[in-house]
Amino acid sequence: MDIKAYIALSVALFTIGVIGVLIRRNAIIIFMCVELMLNAVNLLLVAFSKMHALSNVAKASATFASDAQIFVFFIMVVAAAEVSVGLAIIVMMYRNVHTIDVNFLNRLKN
Repeated sequence: MDIKAYIALSVALFTIGVIGVLIRRNAIIIFMCVELMLNAVNLLLVAFSKMHALSNVAKASATFASDAQIFVFFIMVVAAAEVSVGLAIIVMMYRNVHTIDVNFLNRLKN
């Protein structure tokens, strides 16, 4: 597959995530859109590392491809921890306020 297809898919996923964060008011949907943006960046990083590994210049340093993929693995581990903490915060807010609407939670500041 060509690198342009990976770039197009990553840009589309990131754009969907940004639009979801800006338009939606549900905290869980916003959280899912942030994770979608993070996965779009991970996809692009893996695609570029594979392209770099296949290029003629990178034959001497083929370890970059595995380094980038290990970096993506650590990003996914941190994202999993972020999901668990974020969902716990959302559940606790729902228990106290009985809504997960971000506009209502924004009014609680005053």
